[in-house]
Amino acid sequence: MKFLQLSVLPFLIVTLSLNGATLAHPYGDFLHCLSLRISNSSTISKVIYTQNNPSYSSVLNASIHNARFSTPTTPKPYAIITPRKTSHVQSTIYCSKNHGFQLRIRSGGHDVEGVSYVAQVPFVILDLVNFRDVKVDTKNEVAWVQSGATTGELYYGIASKTQTLGFPAGICHTIGIGGHLSGGGFGVLGRKYGLAVDHVIDAKLVDANGRVLRRKSMGEDLFWAIRGGGGNTFGVVLAWKVKLVPVPPVVTVFTVNKNLEQNATKIFHRWQYIAHKLPKDLFTTVWVMKVNSSQVGKKTVQAGFRGMFLGGVDELIPLIQHEFPELGLAKENCTQMSWVQSILYFGGLPIQPVDILLNRHALPVSSVKEKTDFVREPMSETGIEGFMNMFLEEEADFAITMIEAFGGRMDEIRENELPYPHRAGILFESTYIVQWTNEADAGTYINWIRRLYSYMASYASKSPREAYYNYKDLDLGTNNIIGYTSYEQASVWGLKYFKNNFKRLVQIKTKVDPMNFFRNEQSIPPL
Repeated sequence: MKFLQLSVLPFLIVTLSLNGATLAHPYGDFLHCLSLRISNSSTISKVIYTQNNPSYSSVLNASIHNARFSTPTTPKPYAIITPRKTSHVQSTIYCSKNHGFQLRIRSGGHDVEGVSYVAQVPFVILDLVNFRDVKVDTKNEVAWVQSGATTGELYYGIASKTQTLGFPAGICHTIGIGGHLSGGGFGVLGRKYGLAVDHVIDAKLVDANGRVLRRKSMGEDLFWAIRGGGGNTFGVVLAWKVKLVPVPPVVTVFTVNKNLEQNATKIFHRWQYIAHKLPKDLFTTVWVMKVNSSQVGKKTVQAGFRGMFLGGVDELIPLIQHEFPELGLAKENCTQMSWVQSILYFGGLPIQPVDILLNRHALPVSSVKEKTDFVREPMSETGIEGFMNMFLEEEADFAITMIEAFGGRMDEIRENELPYPHRAGILFESTYIVQWTNEADAGTYINWIRRLYSYMASYASKSPREAYYNYKDLDLGTNNIIGYTSYEQASVWGLKYFKNNFKRLVQIKTKVDPMNFFRNEQSIPPL
């Protein structure tokens, strides 16, 4: 793409129909604006990808982790901007705002509803794939990590320098740091140290006016808001400074699988009463899925009890035998390894070599729909049985529910400490996931997970029924695609994600982005 080719496009108008209304957008004006501000022709070819660029599709698809949003009918951006320096981000904001394009911000592409790279109105993607530096300072136990880096790249950066520091983020190593930190970030160190975002101590953000702000210059309100309230709502967070946490050189992981014929229902029922009370050093989770039965041609449901203990196996075994003897944990169920290897273990990957953490495409891509719940009261055995039996249905062949115990440090942090409110009193979080390969069958699988979610209504938290923002669910409600969204309309979904913190988020949004430049289907609206 040549500079001169871009500069002759100011009169090109893109027209399209949206709900019967014809919209016109000066696409050429946008490109001309951006090319003038970037100015260097060799840089332009590495930063701006239009639909006629041979690399457009590969750049677009490189960070899409949900095949639901890579179909021929999925709306495509008019351009993908892959900035290489802060001024490119500022220019993209300026030109998008002045030429009527909505801006979608993508770091890792794991947004389960695709809102970081899909829109129903004319839009461009700001893809932070080149903002992926990780700088670890073991002396001060901190790291600066850019938003386009993945959690795996951060983990690898830490582990390559020290075996006694870690970071309490999620287990999926291909998640982008930008989205993960801006929504919370819970992982195997969560009961010991809380969320990933609880350990953010500074950030670099570009606001709607193009100003580059750090913690001191943005103020504590805005700094509070981006740590769990959605970084793509308030500006473009380019980098985060995080405090690292101590981990022992050796941790112990375990898996004990129990199916319906092995009293999985009763053991899970007991787990509910124990898991949130266990020592902080012990994280446990239960993964529920359909598996083959020992009877040929039959299926059953398996509850996989998994855990990670910040210590050795000889300390773990007597602890579990005392607190949770029903599990029947034995030494052969356990493996000792480093903390960074435990990330690979829980991610279902080989624990060697650890440089697989740098592979952004190590996991297969399929179509996915996800939902979340937070549970505050134990389920009855009958309730658990009904839940597990739903996994015997045909649509659940590629479904899983990951149930993660809370308590520990999570109980000690105030609900309004950060926008993420799901703290004290939560027994566990449930993440329901269903996958499929044939997009023609999408409706069948989405209906199944909606029925599962409906079934769980009796057992989930109430008033509101809480949900986790990092697993966006547009079934909960959306903003208007164009035009004004009222507080009342947005609160339908906002209170589920943020509870009483939603009001403060709206007030901050009104102050820092009153024209609602940074917006999507579930972004915080201004008053």
